[in-house]
Amino acid sequence: MIVVDSNILAYLYLPGEYSANAEALLQRDPEWAAPLLWRSEFRNILAGYLRRGTLTFEQVSALQEEAEALLEGAEFAVDSISILELVRDSNCSAYDCEFIALAKRLDTKLVTMDSKVLRAFPEHAVSLTRG
Repeated sequence: MIVVDSNILAYLYLPGEYSANAEALLQRDPEWAAPLLWRSEFRNILAGYLRRGTLTFEQVSALQEEAEALLEGAEFAVDSISILELVRDSNCSAYDCEFIALAKRLDTKLVTMDSKVLRAFPEHAVSLTRG
């Protein structure tokens, strides 16, 4: 099992530069996990596509449902103190630290493309493009 941030999910479901990497990651490591926060972040990404007229309401709704199905049973609440400790010890947002806290709790890696997270937590975060 690996933890993925919301952008990795976006790369999987929305065509772009890293879509092939996200698809390969899912093939290699099909058990993905995320903190419950991912839902709001992913909805916000989809909202941008909806507002720009890039995707229809029906399309963003279907993508949200598909992503929720992928993570069914692998969504976790994360302890606030653990998150705040990570915030204290880094320059990362509480949102980003939530993903790291979950990776630590599950004794696995967070897959991300966030350079700040990758620099702050090299022992717990790996790049999607790590090869």
